[in-house]
Amino acid sequence: MRILIKTMPVVFNPIPEAVLFCVMVSWLVFVLAFGLRKKPSKSSETKRDPTSFFGIVLQGLSYGITWAIPRQYFTPIVVMPRALEFALAIVTAAIAAVSVWLCAAAIRTLGKQWTYVARVVEGHKLVTQGPYRIVRNPIYTGMFGMLLATGLAVSRWWVVLIAVILFLIGNSIRIRSEEKLLHEAFGAEFEDYARRVPAMFPRLF
Repeated sequence: MRILIKTMPVVFNPIPEAVLFCVMVSWLVFVLAFGLRKKPSKSSETKRDPTSFFGIVLQGLSYGITWAIPRQYFTPIVVMPRALEFALAIVTAAIAAVSVWLCAAAIRTLGKQWTYVARVVEGHKLVTQGPYRIVRNPIYTGMFGMLLATGLAVSRWWVVLIAVILFLIGNSIRIRSEEKLLHEAFGAEFEDYARRVPAMFPRLF
């Protein structure tokens, strides 16, 4: 006896595919921005705080689980109306683009003072221009944006939630470590800057 199996027609949805493409292009630019930066001079380092390394680990873990536990590719993060899905796609692409710009602008502004681990170099200057007029840690703001955009593009909602929590904990560790050194190096100048400019998220008013 022949059994007929009725299958549902496959409906092509280009929106998630377009979002993933935008995020992947943003990641390429993101990697190039860090890879082509001016290399710092190791011999000029005057003080370092290794505590920030633990923050780096947590941030790396947040990115890792976002990529390692994906949802079915080319599907929205949750079931939603097509109009809302389109709006979220635009927001996701915009977050990725702005995040990459913020990181690249901050790296260019820092020049050879930029480094992975919290440290102060000889002749270190307190940078307050460029994106540092908006937030004190624009690279971390950009990194957070890339995490969020990646999660919206490829991951599951609960994974995104866990990743955001891990990232923010790691981010807090790095900011405290770095700003402790800056406070020791610049004193009242840094305190005044910290009062005027938020740490990571821009003020909306």
